[in-house]
Amino acid sequence: MPTYAVRYTYDERTDVRDHFRAEHRSYLAALAEHGTLLGSGPFTDGDPGALLVFRAASPEVVGAILADDPFVREGLVADRDVRAWDVVLGPWSA
Repeated sequence: MPTYAVRYTYDERTDVRDHFRAEHRSYLAALAEHGTLLGSGPFTDGDPGALLVFRAASPEVVGAILADDPFVREGLVADRDVRAWDVVLGPWSA
C-alpha cells in the first residue's frame, strides 16, 4: 500500500489548538493503532505545523481521513500538503 507524507501548517490560534489537542491526538492514536498512521508529530523549529505519515490506498483516502481530524474540522490547519512518498530504507519501506 502506498505511503503518504502530509505537512500541516497551523494557523496562529494556539489557544484554540490547545483546546482541541487531546481530541486531535486521540483521533491520530486510533489511526496509528489501526496501522493507517505510521507516525506524526509537530515541527520543533518554531514554525507552527506537523508532519504525518500515512499508509493508504490513495491521496483521496488520506484527504478523507484528514477531513475527520479535529484540527482540520475546527479550521486550525491553514494549509496541508499530501505527497506520495517512496520509502526505500528503514522500517516503513516496503
